[in-house]
Amino acid sequence: MKRFLPLYIMLLPGIVYLFINNYMPMAGLVLAFKKVNYAVGIFESPWTGLSNFKYLFSTKDAFIFFRNTILYNLAFIVFGNIMAIFTAVALDCIRNKFFKKFSQVVILIPFLLSTVIISYIVYAFLSGSNGFVNNTLLPLLGMDSISWYSEAKYWPVILVIVYLWMTFGYNSILYYSTLIGIDKTYYEAAVVDGAGILSQIRYITLPALKTTVITLVLMAVGRICYSDFGLFYQVPMNSGLLYNTTQTIDTYVYRALLQLNDIGRSTAAGFLQSVLGFIFILAANLVVSKIDKDSALF
Repeated sequence: MKRFLPLYIMLLPGIVYLFINNYMPMAGLVLAFKKVNYAVGIFESPWTGLSNFKYLFSTKDAFIFFRNTILYNLAFIVFGNIMAIFTAVALDCIRNKFFKKFSQVVILIPFLLSTVIISYIVYAFLSGSNGFVNNTLLPLLGMDSISWYSEAKYWPVILVIVYLWMTFGYNSILYYSTLIGIDKTYYEAAVVDGAGILSQIRYITLPALKTTVITLVLMAVGRICYSDFGLFYQVPMNSGLLYNTTQTIDTYVYRALLQLNDIGRSTAAGFLQSVLGFIFILAANLVVSKIDKDSALF
C-alpha cells in the first residue's frame, strides 16, 4: 500500500467520479416500480410492482418499436463495422503523411457535429421544395419529386446511410490504431513470398483486427436495445407519417412522457433496456467463447 500510495491517490478522483456518475444514480431504479407522486416524494410514493413495464408491451405499437430498435442496431453493427474496417485499411495504405492526417480529420468531422446540425443537412438534401435530391438529382435521372418526409418506406435506407456517415470515421480510427501496431515485417515477408495486396489484407490485416472487431461488436450488442435519440427523432423531423419505420423504444418513451409525464414508466423502459442489453452481451460472449475462447471478453 505504501509503495503504490501515490498511484492510489491519483486514482481517487476517477473513483469518486465513477461513484457519483455511475453508481449513485442506480438508487433511482426504484422509480421503475413506483407511481411517482411529487407531493410525497420518491420514497413515499406508492409501489406499483411491474405495471410500469406493462405499458411497453400492452400498446399496439410495441412490436413496431421493438422491431425497429433491434433491426436498426443489427444493421448498424454489420454495415458500420464493414465500412469502418474498409476505411481503416484504406488509411493504412496511404503513404503521404499529410494526406493521411488530413483524411483522418475529414472523416471525423461528422462524428463531432451535433445531431441538430446533421438533421438540417439531411433536410437540405431531402426537402420537398428546395432539397438537392428533388431539385437536382432526380430531374437528371428523369424521375419525379418524392415527398421524403411523408414516405416511410425510404427511411430505413436513409437512416442507415446517415448513421454510417456520422460514425464510420470514429470507428475507423479505432481500427486504424490497431493496424498501425502490426509488425510491418509480416507484410515485408508476404511481399517476398509473392503475396498481393488482397492476400496481405486477408491473411495479415483481418486476423490482426479480429480481437478489436469482437470487442467493438460485443460492446455494440450490449446497447442493441438502445437507439440514437437524435437520429430517430430529429433527423426525420418528428414526422408522424414516418413512425412505422422511425419509431424506437427511446422515441416512443419520450413521446409518451410528453403526454403522460410519468417518470416511472421512463425509468422502467431504461431499466428494461439495460437488462436486455446485459442478456444479449452474455449470449454473444458465450457464442464467441465457444468459437474462440481467447477472443471472449470474459
